[in-house]
Amino acid sequence: MLLVRAIIRPEKVSIVLSELLSAGFPAVTKMDVFGRGRQKGLKIGDVFYDEIPKEMLLCVVRDEDKDDVVNVIMRNARTGEKGNFGDGRIFISPVEDAYTISNGKQGL
Repeated sequence: MLLVRAIIRPEKVSIVLSELLSAGFPAVTKMDVFGRGRQKGLKIGDVFYDEIPKEMLLCVVRDEDKDDVVNVIMRNARTGEKGNFGDGRIFISPVEDAYTISNGKQGL
């Protein structure tokens, strides 16, 4: 199992969630987050923003589904044809195990 963490622009969340659902990946956790990337923030006029609002989507998937989930997120979170700074980042981490609390079932 793998944990897919995607940090994306807030305005892209609804389409990404919709497309993940359509692709057969309905189980997603969403969090409001703030941060900055390589650009070290954003300057607009005289104001410097070092914490930019983003959304983090968390999705645990089977190893063989990783590429499908990543492709759905990439295709739908990108702005413009080639993408832009601040479109986000996807991180993949191993998940040792998972349990359903209501019935104690192990795994996905």
